[in-house]
Amino acid sequence: MTDAAASSAPSQPVLHLDTVTRVHGEGETEVQALKAVTFAAHAGELVAVMGPSGSGKSTLLTLAGGLDAPTSGTVSVEGVDLAGLGQKGRARMRRTSIGYVFQDFNLIPALTAVENVALPLELDGVGGRVARERATAALAEVGIADLADRFPDNMSGGQQQRVAIARAVVGERRLILADEPTGALDTETGEEILRLLRARCDAGAAGVLVTHEARHAAWADRVVFLRDGVIVDETGTDGVEALVVDSGATR
Repeated sequence: MTDAAASSAPSQPVLHLDTVTRVHGEGETEVQALKAVTFAAHAGELVAVMGPSGSGKSTLLTLAGGLDAPTSGTVSVEGVDLAGLGQKGRARMRRTSIGYVFQDFNLIPALTAVENVALPLELDGVGGRVARERATAALAEVGIADLADRFPDNMSGGQQQRVAIARAVVGERRLILADEPTGALDTETGEEILRLLRARCDAGAAGVLVTHEARHAAWADRVVFLRDGVIVDETGTDGVEALVVDSGATR
């Protein structure tokens, strides 16, 4: 391959789902949450996933994060098939390479903000002092370093979600997965959360944002539409710009 051809060749995606199917239940209760879905997200790219309730959006995200396994097909992160890692290997991948932002925050009430953010680092063997330093830096990145010693119950919803994002990006996370991260937030705080996700992707991470609102999807580089477990459409840069205009969102 020539140097020119090599430079123009597409890079390996950070996240790749290859003909992934996920079936829940058996017989009459069987439900196909995803049907032979192929999907990818590259470094520096934020991809929004939209679709009606029950379309498979959250299933796609749980499979991407190694929280569930496909019935068939492969899910790879940075070229590594998650199925081949085993349960412990997938847990380590989530601690080191995959950040997951949940709609309901999933913070540990008994831990302070900095302790919540430092926890995945400490579980991965990082020393307490270094883990706290990195956690404090992540809190500063999301603008709440001054809340490091505050407990979740003493924070607003927006502040808790910022802690959750700091936990998702601390360390060398290459893939950020966000499941309706603004669902419980007011409009202004929600826009700030999306701005933070966008900035992290601009810094080199790959991001996948599940949302049902066009104004939130307008922050993405691409929008993928799911219906009944199948990708039915995809909008590139031009389509995203149209979402910006239609929803009045700003990037």
